[in-house]
Amino acid sequence: MAILCQGTIYVLAVGEIIGPYEFHEEFNDVDGWALGHVRRVRWLWKGTKEFDVYTLKFGDTTQILSEDSIVRVWLKNLDISIQSQVAPLRQIPETKNIAVKYDDISSYLFGKGVASDRINNLMSQIGELVRIAKWYNDSDKNKPSKVEIINYLVVPLPRTLGWTPQLMAIEWNNIDIALFSELPRKYGFLNLVVEVKKLNAPALSAFKQAKGYALKSKKCRRVIVTDGLRYGVFTKNRKKGIFSCRIYEFDTPPQ
Repeated sequence: MAILCQGTIYVLAVGEIIGPYEFHEEFNDVDGWALGHVRRVRWLWKGTKEFDVYTLKFGDTTQILSEDSIVRVWLKNLDISIQSQVAPLRQIPETKNIAVKYDDISSYLFGKGVASDRINNLMSQIGELVRIAKWYNDSDKNKPSKVEIINYLVVPLPRTLGWTPQLMAIEWNNIDIALFSELPRKYGFLNLVVEVKKLNAPALSAFKQAKGYALKSKKCRRVIVTDGLRYGVFTKNRKKGIFSCRIYEFDTPPQ
């Protein structure tokens, strides 16, 4: 039996663990949580059951209830419907991560009228970034600092896309990388906020902090969180004022 908790007080759902261990890459960064290691659960009861403070424990995401827990007593007397016990498991949704293919980038840019030499330059730069990241990943001794990731993996991309040093500030007012629409560098001209995490770390956890910076500027409609290869791109809806996210990841460079 599995229970879904909130804090140390509430139980929100009760379920039955079904099947063996699975790994799903699409769940490896869920709002900053690494949840790729999973077991399937058939949820038998959903609601809100309140207990006394600290009835449930702080700590690891997955824990075992103690034998004398009052939650176990409650579970034994829980009325579970027959329908919920035979309900089929929901299909796991397809990942929203988009593996950025080199040919797709080239074709898209060429179709928009970008000159071939500029496209080749961009593709070459992306390939170099992927190779550097692979070198970091291939050895435990080569783990990069955040400063290295910013300078070696992130900054070269906007530079190749045409952002000048004058319009791109590093570690500006606590923002890892701030891009401006015009000079001088101030919040009124802030166009894009980039927050950087360590390589292979859950990057989406940086969004809340980055959003706070972006909201200081009416012109800032995009927030990017990245580990140097995976990019969570948050775009602000002008009417609703909310940010929606898409995740992109560069694939292996062509040989």
